[in-house]
Amino acid sequence: MITKEDVLQLHTLSIEHYGGSHGVRDTGMMESAVNRPYQEFETQPLYPTAIDQAAAIFESMIANHPFIDGNKRTGLLAMFALLDMNGIRLSASEENMYQFTIDVATGKMDVDEIASWLSENTY
Repeated sequence: MITKEDVLQLHTLSIEHYGGSHGVRDTGMMESAVNRPYQEFETQPLYPTAIDQAAAIFESMIANHPFIDGNKRTGLLAMFALLDMNGIRLSASEENMYQFTIDVATGKMDVDEIASWLSENTY
């Protein structure tokens, strides 16, 4: 399970490494993005697999835009961390990851399409 503290740390690392402005723009939106992968309906998880959870946090971090800067980078890192916690690795090239991220950021992919892409590009 990835926590709010984990995501804040990933954001800090991203800003320190790649540049940009530190800071949370909207705490509620950040918490919403972090909690989304673990939502349930009538005790059934809405995102039952690690792939589904990674897709949910990635889409939410980008759509919610909780940070002043580095939302896509932080979303990617949170997605990678969630996959890694479950022993899942990405096999996509850097170029494919870039295009995937842009497609998500521009609304060309919904959470189900993100999960499908991840399923096809992980091992």
